[in-house]
Amino acid sequence: MKGPAFSDPAVEAVFAAYPKALRAPLLDLRRLIFAAAAETEGVGELIETLKWRQPSYVTERPKSGSTIRIDAVKGRDDHYAMYVHCQTTLVPTFRELYPDDFTFEGKRALIFSTKDKVPREALKHCIALALTYHSKPRKL
Repeated sequence: MKGPAFSDPAVEAVFAAYPKALRAPLLDLRRLIFAAAAETEGVGELIETLKWRQPSYVTERPKSGSTIRIDAVKGRDDHYAMYVHCQTTLVPTFRELYPDDFTFEGKRALIFSTKDKVPREALKHCIALALTYHSKPRKL
């Protein structure tokens, strides 16, 4: 699956600049984000942009979700991450739902190694939760 065309040349340039070993898994994560958005009720339009020079995915019309950012992990040539806003309950929810499926970084990220098989369905569920974060009632 090739994935959607880039609508922003700056985002495409960031992907082109990744080392080959990281480019493929990051492009795969990008495809999974777009697939989850297309398959998840209530997500609406997904905008791909750069935030902090990282590929970022934000819902627009309706603003149903929290921003997802993806990037290589600094200082680790074979690791990449999916970041969410640290003041949300997203990573604690991911940790509760999938304690053994992911490596977590605090309240802000899921960390992946290029050497490991990514649990795609679990990750797609986490992406869907992020893209609908503001549209679903949360427990207090």
